[in-house]
Amino acid sequence: MRAYILVNARMGKVRDVAREIASLPGIKLANACWGVPDIFVVVETANADELNKLVIDRIQAIGGVERTETHIAIE
Repeated sequence: MRAYILVNARMGKVRDVAREIASLPGIKLANACWGVPDIFVVVETANADELNKLVIDRIQAIGGVERTETHIAIE
């Protein structure tokens, strides 16, 4: 399954957070951007349970992550 995760990071931590997210398994792309959100992430996982663990246990646990918003692709 593919999902797009929008990440807001603490000021001064955007590049570090994007690099750490990019190193996680299942992450296809993690780009720091101007504006809101700070980071756009493309994820591919085998199922919803893997996506849940990736977002809640891994991404949200990274120091500097303030908020995530996950959008699951339907096609």
